[in-house]
Amino acid sequence: MTGRPRSILLLATLMLAAIPALADSLLVNVNGYTWSADGALQRFGALRFDADGAVTATYAAGQHPADTGAAMLDGGGRTLIPGLIDAHGHVLNLGLLRSRVDLTGSKSLSEALQRIAAYARQHPDVPWILGRGWNQELWPERKFPNAGDLDQLQLGRPIWLQRIDGHAAWADSLAMKTAGITKRTPDPHGGRILRDSRRRATGIFIDNAEALVDAAVPAPTPAQQRKALQVALQQLASVGLTGVHDAGIDLSTARLYRKMAAAGELPIRVYAMLSEQVSEGFGAPLVDDGRGFLTIRSIKVYLDGALGSRGAALLAPYSDANDNTGLLFRQTDKFAGLVIAAQERGFQVNVHAIGDAANRVALDGFAAAPAATALRHRIEHAQVIALSDIPRFAGLGIIASVQPTHATSDKNMAEDRVGSKRILGSYAWRRLLDAGARIAAGSDFPVEPEQPLYGLHAAVTRQDRDDQPPGGWYKEQALTLEEALRAFTLDAAYAAHQEQHLGSLEPGKRADFVLLDRDIFALPAAQIWQARVSETWVNGVCIYQAPN
Repeated sequence: MTGRPRSILLLATLMLAAIPALADSLLVNVNGYTWSADGALQRFGALRFDADGAVTATYAAGQHPADTGAAMLDGGGRTLIPGLIDAHGHVLNLGLLRSRVDLTGSKSLSEALQRIAAYARQHPDVPWILGRGWNQELWPERKFPNAGDLDQLQLGRPIWLQRIDGHAAWADSLAMKTAGITKRTPDPHGGRILRDSRRRATGIFIDNAEALVDAAVPAPTPAQQRKALQVALQQLASVGLTGVHDAGIDLSTARLYRKMAAAGELPIRVYAMLSEQVSEGFGAPLVDDGRGFLTIRSIKVYLDGALGSRGAALLAPYSDANDNTGLLFRQTDKFAGLVIAAQERGFQVNVHAIGDAANRVALDGFAAAPAATALRHRIEHAQVIALSDIPRFAGLGIIASVQPTHATSDKNMAEDRVGSKRILGSYAWRRLLDAGARIAAGSDFPVEPEQPLYGLHAAVTRQDRDDQPPGGWYKEQALTLEEALRAFTLDAAYAAHQEQHLGSLEPGKRADFVLLDRDIFALPAAQIWQARVSETWVNGVCIYQAPN
C-alpha cells in the first residue's frame, strides 16, 4: 500500500468505479506486467485507457505525464496483470452446481452419502436429487459405488450424480426405473452401462450411456438457466477471469447468451463452443471485434471419455484393466468429414481428446482435412499423447488446450491407468512447448476449481496446494511462470482468434486487467495460488472489487 491511508485508497477505488465514461483514465502506482508486441514480458507503472475501454498507453514507473487531462486513479502499489482467460470451462454447470449436491473432495463413500442426505433434508421439494463431484479414486476402496449405496438412504426421490469429470454418473434404483433401464437396455455407441454378474445395471453409466438417464431428468427452466449463468459469471469475475471459453453449449444456452449480451448482462467475455449435435441449427458464426462480450465461432466435438472412469481411448489396454482400451466415439474418416463440414461454415473445431488413441484420431483427422490453419483448430485436454505424436501439434498448427490442475488432481491415479512408459507423454506441457506447439490454459471447471491462480501454481510447480508430491510430479514437464501466464492470457486469446484485442495491454487492445494483492513473480512458486484478486476490470470498467 506504500503507506497510503486506507480511507484514501478506498475513496480512490470508489471514485474509480463511479467515473462516467467521458474521458481517459490514468491508473498510476501499479506494479504492472504485460506482453509487448514482440511477445516479451515487460513491466510498467501506469496504464492509460480511454472512455471506450481501449488501452492508449503504458508508462514506466514514475514516467507518466504530470498533466494528462485524464481522470487520475491510484492503484495503491498493487500488481496488475492482463485479464486472465480460462480456455476451457463449463459455465452453466458451474452455476447449476451452486443449487445441487456438491460432492467435490468427498474422501469416502460414507462422506458422499452424508452430503446427499443433508442436501435432501435441506431441499425437500426438489423432484430429483442432482449433483456432481464424486471421485472414487479419493475413497479408500477406490472402486465405483452402486445403486444400492444410494438406495439405503431411502429418500423416495430419484438420485442422479455425475462423477467429478462428468464422464460417468451414479444412479439409484428409482432413477434407473424412472428412466426405463433394464437388463435388456443395450450399451449405446460410445457408452457403457456397468453391470453385475447377472447383467443388471449397477447404477454407474459411462460417457454416452449417461444420456439414457439424462433423458428422464427434468430440464432446468429458462429462468433457472439465466440465474445459473449470472451466478457463475460473477463468480468467474471474482477470481480474476475477464474471459472464458465455454466448452460445449446447446441452442437454448446460445440463445440465452445472445439475449444477455444484448442486454449488457455479461460481466466477462464469453467465447462459446457449440455442441456438435446442435451446431447445424445455429447458422453463421457470431464474431465480436473485442468491444462486445460474446463470440460463437467454434464447435465442440468429443472423441473419447475420461481417464478416471477408464473411458479415455487408449492405443493399448489400460495398465490397471487389461481388458479395456476405453471408448473411442468415432474413427478418423468420420472425424475428418466433420472437420471439413465445420470448416466450410467457418467454424473452428475444438475436439475433446484425452487418451492417446483419441489424440491420434484427432491429429489424423485434422491432417486429412484440407489445410485450414486460419481456423486454429484445438485439441481440448491433449492429456495422454504418444511421444511420436507430440511434434504433430506444431506441424499441423493445432492448439493444445490444457488444464494444469488436472495433472495435480490426477497424479494419484494417472500412472496406474497408463503405466510408466505412456506417462512420459501425459500432461507433457514442456514437451509440447519445446516441439513448437502453442498452449492455451484453462481449468475445466467445475471439474476443477475455477481459480486461474491455482492453474498458474500447478503449471509451475506440478504440485497440489498441499505441496505434494515433494519436488513436483514429473517436474521436468513444468512451465515457467511467464509461460503459464501467457497460456492464461495471450495464448488463450489466440486460441479464440482474439489476440488482436485481448490477452495483453498493448495500445489499442481492450483494458481488461486484474489487480492482485501481491506480486506473483516475486512470490515463492509454492505460494502463487495464495495471491488474491483485489479488482477485476473489463473494457475499462471495474466489474469486481474484493471486500475491504
